[in-house]
Amino acid sequence: MRQFVTIAANAFMELVRQPVFLLLMTSSAVFEIFLATPYYFAFGDEPKLVKNSVMAVMLLAGLFGAVLSASASLAREIRAGTALAVLSKPIGRAQFIVAKYVGLMVALALLTYVNLVAALLTSRMAFDAYGSTDMLALGIFAGGLLVAYLIGGFSNFFLRRPFVSDAVFGIVLMVSVAFIIISFFNKDGASQPFATGVDWRLVPASILVLFALWILAGLALACSTRLDMIPTLAICTALFLLGLMSNYLFGEKAKAGSWWASTLYAITPNWQLFWLGDALETGKSTFEWGYVGKAFSYVVCYVGAVLALAVMLFEDRELS
Repeated sequence: MRQFVTIAANAFMELVRQPVFLLLMTSSAVFEIFLATPYYFAFGDEPKLVKNSVMAVMLLAGLFGAVLSASASLAREIRAGTALAVLSKPIGRAQFIVAKYVGLMVALALLTYVNLVAALLTSRMAFDAYGSTDMLALGIFAGGLLVAYLIGGFSNFFLRRPFVSDAVFGIVLMVSVAFIIISFFNKDGASQPFATGVDWRLVPASILVLFALWILAGLALACSTRLDMIPTLAICTALFLLGLMSNYLFGEKAKAGSWWASTLYAITPNWQLFWLGDALETGKSTFEWGYVGKAFSYVVCYVGAVLALAVMLFEDRELS
């Protein structure tokens, strides 16, 4: 068990030390906040437009994060010979793959958490045609990001610690602190009850997005046992687009009794089931957590099958 935890922790730390991970976390959070600043003139649907856009950014950033992290965690180690060095010890290939996936899961959860905090802020900052940009929240959030980068620079210069990983953990800390501070004040700087105007329904919606990212990470890890980063990205993108259309391509035919459509519909994840963006403005708020629980059961089964496939592909992979 100690070996498993060590491999998973090393995989997680290796991922958060990647400059692309820091860039993806920062750019996605900043872009989400930016979406709540301009005037849209959407005839009263500005908050809904902002929430849907923010969730789309969260999903797209996670897609790239899952593929890039899976390739960095496995394909590059196979190419560099690190995987062979680890597996020369009494560690099974199945244990190695599952531990790598656990580290990847935690890294994606960290990325989604930062995006979720930014999404909650945008739900409070969004305004209609008669409102104005929340400059106070914008300034505090920007200041939090600046402090996070200063923390990374300070620890790197004076303590000789890795800049990227410390900046990532600094962003997690300072974004949380910025959210707490902003939640106690309105846009005019007057005090208010905590988190007034924040749409907490984004929490279960973001958890469902994280579930989708975990499935994508499993698929990317399975592809990385045999392929490099670009082919893995191409395959995962194709599966993502296919999953968006799976209900149209296979769902209706599966209901009609077609065996091949039922098989393809079961194999292809239906990403629409993980998207609650349209349900956020329908007034339905009682079913969400029960739905999240059912989705988690589906994720456990699907990821288990994908990891079994990844182990099977990795078992006879030549590592020398």
